[in-house]
Amino acid sequence: MTDNRSKKPAVAQDKRPAAASSTVTAESSRDRTGKVRSTSQGNLRPARKARLRIARIDPWSVMKTAMMLSIALGIVTVVAVLVVWSIIEASGAMNLLQETMNAVIGNPDGSGNVEISNYIDRWRVLGYSMVVSVVNVVLMTAISTLMAFLYNLTSSILGGLEITLAED
Repeated sequence: MTDNRSKKPAVAQDKRPAAASSTVTAESSRDRTGKVRSTSQGNLRPARKARLRIARIDPWSVMKTAMMLSIALGIVTVVAVLVVWSIIEASGAMNLLQETMNAVIGNPDGSGNVEISNYIDRWRVLGYSMVVSVVNVVLMTAISTLMAFLYNLTSSILGGLEITLAED
């Protein structure tokens, strides 16, 4: 009586010849004629091209993508405003502006001084930039979604955009 459990299963081997492989190896090169040279055979074959048409864009995916990109742009805007405002304060430009405004508007006796910090300060500027960023998120999302709907309407009439993809 023989034990069948000790036998290892045979591994199937690929019986295709190496020349019949349709993939291009890492050593392949492309000259300026747009043809791809396969080093395994040494012959040239034309680069494959595919003509595609974008017939429809999903408005839901456009909305999600536009919202995420506009939120990222809003964060970048708020951080940029914070950095620029910190540089303005550190350079002393606000004090120079305060002195200039007092010299132009104020009375010579000093009774009509204007305090710029009552109107412009760090937190007020950051608050305005956050409001602008939120409005930007809403508008960019709505406009992008509307443009996807309009593209779908026009592509049903005109056929959409045609693009050509080529093998590199």
